[in-house]
Amino acid sequence: MTLPRKLTPDLTTLQSFESAARHGNFTRAALELNLTQSAISRQIKELEAQLGVLLFERVRQRAILSEAGKRLLPEARRLLHQTEEMMIRAASGADATATLSIATLPTFGSRWLTPRLPNFLAAHPGTLVDIGSRSETFDFEQESFDLAIHYGQPIWARATCTFLCDENVVPVASPTLLQSDPVTEPAELLHKPLLHLATRPRLWRQWFEHCGVESDLSYRGNRFDQFSMIIEAAIMSMGFALLPLYLIEQELRTGKLQIVIDQPMSTENSYYVVMPDGKREHPLGLAFTNWLLSQVSGKDVTGS
Repeated sequence: MTLPRKLTPDLTTLQSFESAARHGNFTRAALELNLTQSAISRQIKELEAQLGVLLFERVRQRAILSEAGKRLLPEARRLLHQTEEMMIRAASGADATATLSIATLPTFGSRWLTPRLPNFLAAHPGTLVDIGSRSETFDFEQESFDLAIHYGQPIWARATCTFLCDENVVPVASPTLLQSDPVTEPAELLHKPLLHLATRPRLWRQWFEHCGVESDLSYRGNRFDQFSMIIEAAIMSMGFALLPLYLIEQELRTGKLQIVIDQPMSTENSYYVVMPDGKREHPLGLAFTNWLLSQVSGKDVTGS
């Protein structure tokens, strides 16, 4: 689809508009962009003529954004940022034979995926990966990812979800805390300092029910919005944490954390590899998906 010339934005003009809006002054924008003040003024007038709206109001030597200018500014910044990212990605992959853009859950990416990535790259020499953190579903048509790693249900608009693994959580604590505040039965944890994930407030209650314990005390304790924060808090003996086993492989191996009661619970959601409909036959994306599946089947990261 080819847009009419009138509807095609000129990036240089948008850059001048963004700079003038940020400085509130055409002269400062000109200095920043190494242009003349008259060039900035001309570009703004051309953009106003193209859009048919007034973008600035001149008040006491200052350029004040009009209501139309205020509406345009965030969109202009988004387009300029996307253009910059596109150029950086293109430049960074100049020597690569293939590139793969992956969206992953933050803690999953840092604690499980990244330590294993060298194996994938060794099997695919010349491959460049571009990894971004995403905690929620997004529109693949708006973000240029080849695939995503998703926790939840296998539902994603205009994409296919492939099951990766279940998630098992288990209560853990630091050796120091366990030594000073030992636990032998699940019910005893009700009266201990509990660490909660803000986005899963019912997780501890579900685990207690899994163990046959019912109480309203399961909601008490400090809250964090990332598993990575809870892991560090548990290591520092701030309390007892309910964590997925795959996230704390290293801490359990080194003894920084210990399983308090060995009664893992499978959560209601699972992990999936998500590929947009337009890239279901992406060769490197398929290779990465198969590699992820082999990592899970080769070593049970779910704890089951």
